[in-house]
Amino acid sequence: MNTLKLHTDDNCAVALKMLDAGSIEAVDGIMLGIKEDIIPKHKFALQDISKDSAIIMYGIKVGRAKTSILSGQALSIGNVSHDTENHTNSITAIQNEKIQTNDFKNLRFMGYNREDGQVGTQNIWIVIPLVFCENRNVKIMEEAFLEELGFKQPNNYKALVRSLMNKENSEQATVNNRYFKNIDGIKFLTHHSGCGGTREDAQILCQLIAGYVANPNVAGATVLSLGCQNAQVSLLNKALERLLPATEKPVHIFEQQQLGSEEQLLTKAITTTFRSLVEVNKTERQPAPLSKLVIGLECGGSDGFSGISANPVVGHLSDIIVSLGGSSLLAEFPELCGVESQLKARMKNATDVHKFDKLMTNYAHRAEAAGSGFDMNPSPGNIKDGLITDAMKSAGAAKKGGTMPISGVLDYTEQIKTPGLHLLCTPGNDVESTTGLAGSGANIILFTTGLGTPTGNPVAPVIKISSNNQLAERMPDIIDYSAGDIIVGKKTIEDCALKLLEIIIDIASGKKKSKAQQLEQNDFIPWKRGISL
Repeated sequence: MNTLKLHTDDNCAVALKMLDAGSIEAVDGIMLGIKEDIIPKHKFALQDISKDSAIIMYGIKVGRAKTSILSGQALSIGNVSHDTENHTNSITAIQNEKIQTNDFKNLRFMGYNREDGQVGTQNIWIVIPLVFCENRNVKIMEEAFLEELGFKQPNNYKALVRSLMNKENSEQATVNNRYFKNIDGIKFLTHHSGCGGTREDAQILCQLIAGYVANPNVAGATVLSLGCQNAQVSLLNKALERLLPATEKPVHIFEQQQLGSEEQLLTKAITTTFRSLVEVNKTERQPAPLSKLVIGLECGGSDGFSGISANPVVGHLSDIIVSLGGSSLLAEFPELCGVESQLKARMKNATDVHKFDKLMTNYAHRAEAAGSGFDMNPSPGNIKDGLITDAMKSAGAAKKGGTMPISGVLDYTEQIKTPGLHLLCTPGNDVESTTGLAGSGANIILFTTGLGTPTGNPVAPVIKISSNNQLAERMPDIIDYSAGDIIVGKKTIEDCALKLLEIIIDIASGKKKSKAQQLEQNDFIPWKRGISL
């Protein structure tokens, strides 16, 4: 098969292989003459399309013809511009039945049970500053801890960590030179926020940090504060009280301007953190049902095959998890532009419809006020590989959300509290979005890509799924699984989803690490919505 028409109403199709000018191709039972060379992943017209007419793909409008386009001619940024249907609150709800899950009901992953009923796929301690002024102290703590505990390299404070290890009476079993066998890592996060910006950004940062502390993969946290910054300890404490009202998850906050010298700050922070690690190490993995998984759904470096292979695979996997009583989070609101009506038709109540409309509209207005817009979302790499409009990109990106009803709509830093598929407002920026997914409760993240990206996360394992086999062969160090066999007709979406489920269970159980984990790709960038003052 050389071409693929995705929906009966489409007036364009996708080239799966190189189509030469002058060749004749069978598309949906009709013989079509190709007017010019069509590169794989790119689209071509199935009929003559007049200027200003709609470009239809996936059964919806994904663009508008800037010029007349002949049947068999390639679609490009030269003859197609971004355009979508207007969406309103008057929608017809879609009732989707849960898929059959009898084959999966008894599957378990080995996770870490938390007091609030969540289950972590990792047992992580995080060290994070409230303000960028403390980044250096975080880095010093990182260097002091990691080599002595078998994670990485030391610094001058390694003697303190070593003495704490020697004083600890209980014998700690070492695994691969790790002092704490039941701790999967200590992650040291830095950022460039916390002061000098709007009060809104300071509050959102505190909510994000609280979300990371509340993430089921996080056993506890050490927070460093300077003292005079916008992101005050009181804001963080209020956020923590909302998210962790009835748990004893340890959170240690140290303020430099109160404690005095850097040495006093670091000595107290290191000593207190170590003592908590001894307690956290007593937690062991236990069997947990797949309903305890919270799957983050992300894409980056997408190509013209992403919406055909990798994204539908992730969508089917999401349907399985949701049908089992688990949860999934579909992020990146700029990449839902043009599919709003289809998503709203799957929402369970009018409140979510209104919230989604408000978040999308406000976001779009902010982008326009900054001299941009959702239409500028596709990157040069996206365009080169066939995603020439934001609506075209969005129609494929939304496939990651599967077909299940939408149980909720969340703004950035809001927590997922109920089972089911939720929409999470994040930017399209890969790292800012994955940062938001973990901050809202994802304990594992599925990340599809057609071009390749190394993005990872410090607390939630990121699993990369490629849309084509060539990428998996070219960049095997970052790709965990390829859905490319769908493109060549060797496997179905369902086949690939089942294989991906096996990989998820192994990584969630700590039996193997994702490629991003192996590379120690611990990306953390808070979404700064305001300006610097």
